[in-house]
Amino acid sequence: MNLEKTAVIADTGCDIPADTARELDIRMIPLHVSYPEKEYLDDIDIDPLMVYRRFPNEIPKTSMPSIQEIVDVYEGLKKEGYEKVIAVAISSKFSGTYNVMRLAAEQIEDMDIFVFDTKNISCGSGIFAYWAARMLKEGWSFEKVTDGMQKKIRDSHLMFYMDTLTYLKAGGRIGALGYLAGNLLNIKPIIACNEEGAYYSVAKCRGKKAVKARMITEIVEVSQGRHVWLAVMNGDNIPESEDVIRTLKELIPDSDLIYTKQIAATMAINTGPGLIGILSFDPSL
Repeated sequence: MNLEKTAVIADTGCDIPADTARELDIRMIPLHVSYPEKEYLDDIDIDPLMVYRRFPNEIPKTSMPSIQEIVDVYEGLKKEGYEKVIAVAISSKFSGTYNVMRLAAEQIEDMDIFVFDTKNISCGSGIFAYWAARMLKEGWSFEKVTDGMQKKIRDSHLMFYMDTLTYLKAGGRIGALGYLAGNLLNIKPIIACNEEGAYYSVAKCRGKKAVKARMITEIVEVSQGRHVWLAVMNGDNIPESEDVIRTLKELIPDSDLIYTKQIAATMAINTGPGLIGILSFDPSL
């Protein structure tokens, strides 16, 4: 029961499934995907499979929403009777969306707006919007939820790997030397976000079988002794994600799989096909 009329919004880079967003009334703000013919709105008029179909010949650009787009969202919520907003954004190291949300909030009067830089990406960011919406429904106050989000920022453990480093290199997320060495030696890094919200390698393994096993081991280790929420993401890789889910259910029985999802188009652009990502999050405060 949301007693304080608090709205939760998140950008589509947070990778929250559409049905989950509807169920919890999380308002999604589309990031932009630019091809030569037009600019698309993420999860509205473009889906990730379209991006994959146009690889490798076309790698589009992504961009953040405008300040006016966010102002319009805040004003729309205000007209609906909302008095407070929790705005969740992917890491400011990867996108200017956090700053756009913050600058737009400065233009809104008579509304408490908390803008949160998750220092993470994909469901590692979206889990905070999910958690906030769940806690608000349980009757938590705006202040308790926002304080809790800040305390739990390092409790969001997202790790992922992909079949190729080509798209990380194209997006400027990996250097030429790391890309060349990875391809020549079939090295596949397990990638996560550090405390500053930038990518780092948790481990490097040779081959897909080894990297998948190591990532599952890493997730099991950070989940031990706690009841955790899990999410499994894939980049045009549903069969492997289903295999990972079966393994996680066996190894982490005290867990809830809150959702599994194909990553959004904006996330697919920088990672390419073949991605598997696993999130572990402790929801307790």
